[in-house]
Amino acid sequence: MARALWKGAISFGLVHIPVELHSAVKSNDLDLTMLDKRDFSPIGYKRYNKTTEKEVGWDNIIKGYEYQAGEYVVLSDEDLRQANVKATQTIDILAFVDAEDVPLTYYETPYYLAPGRGGDKVYALLRETLRRAGKIGIATVVIRTKQHLCALVAAEDGIIMNTLRYADEIRDTEGLNLPDKGTKATGIKEKELEMALSLVEGMSEDWAPEQYHDTYKDDVLALVEKKIKAKQTKTITMPSKDDEAAPSTNVIDLVALLKQSLGAKPGKGKAAAADEDEEEDEVEADEDTDDDEPPPKARRPAPRGSASVNARSGSRTGTASKSTATAKAKASPAKAEASKSVAKKAVAKPAAKKSTAKSASTSTRRRAA
Repeated sequence: MARALWKGAISFGLVHIPVELHSAVKSNDLDLTMLDKRDFSPIGYKRYNKTTEKEVGWDNIIKGYEYQAGEYVVLSDEDLRQANVKATQTIDILAFVDAEDVPLTYYETPYYLAPGRGGDKVYALLRETLRRAGKIGIATVVIRTKQHLCALVAAEDGIIMNTLRYADEIRDTEGLNLPDKGTKATGIKEKELEMALSLVEGMSEDWAPEQYHDTYKDDVLALVEKKIKAKQTKTITMPSKDDEAAPSTNVIDLVALLKQSLGAKPGKGKAAAADEDEEEDEVEADEDTDDDEPPPKARRPAPRGSASVNARSGSRTGTASKSTATAKAKASPAKAEASKSVAKKAVAKPAAKKSTAKSASTSTRRRAA
């Protein structure tokens, strides 16, 4: 049987429930040892007397409270217990509240509470009462040298005592650049919210905690095995200069990003074209330009009506176009010949004028002679 960390009782009103406290969590952290870089020897922690600088064993270590510089009041475990016997042995329930009223930031460390000797029935009564009422018990308990605020929560087959942080231990959000509440203040569109809700709905599943584990720890252990096989156990890997943080990008089209996440294909036809035009207008409105001239208007796609008319006319339109082209081709040689004759006449007229002027001058000379 697991060893209890603490033994006492739950107390509220005239009810007294003997319980034992057991840890509800365990650490699976990587067990890394600090080494001396020069010879790879492990580094140890040494407890020593600051006056004599000699090492001190656990048997000679006691606790004390420094009430002024260099002066201490010695406090043994019995002294700490006698300071308030009830507080050190009792989980004293102060009130019952709704679980959703306690913010997550207050929860600290969970512990299992198991019934002590002779306390099975009253323990079960408290568990079922908490479950039926939908409440949690807010209590105080002293563990070691600190009084904790805690919450008693009904679990599937037991009661969990989760230590809580005090209000003065919680930092507020002042100074953090957080967006305003609501969709209007943040400029979130209804379409974006609907797409995000669809994504959440598509990724929703039952809670199965066993499917999650520390994959980073697995990667580190795989690297350890790799270095052992390569006989590089004493090789210190230095930071690479080529590794640079990826540049951050501003997501302009949130709807398109959500569509990609959903695996949806873009729509076709007039509706899709209208959506694209709307998105382009939004992007242009967001971009800052220094040009005084307004941007050119985007050409709108031809309406469906014209396309359908052309499709209906079919071969008739094509035939008419062909006949017109053929007529133009036939008429072009005749036009060319006509233009040539006109050009010849234009050249001949000046020549005729010249000959008439020449004969007139000759007759004048004869008369004068």
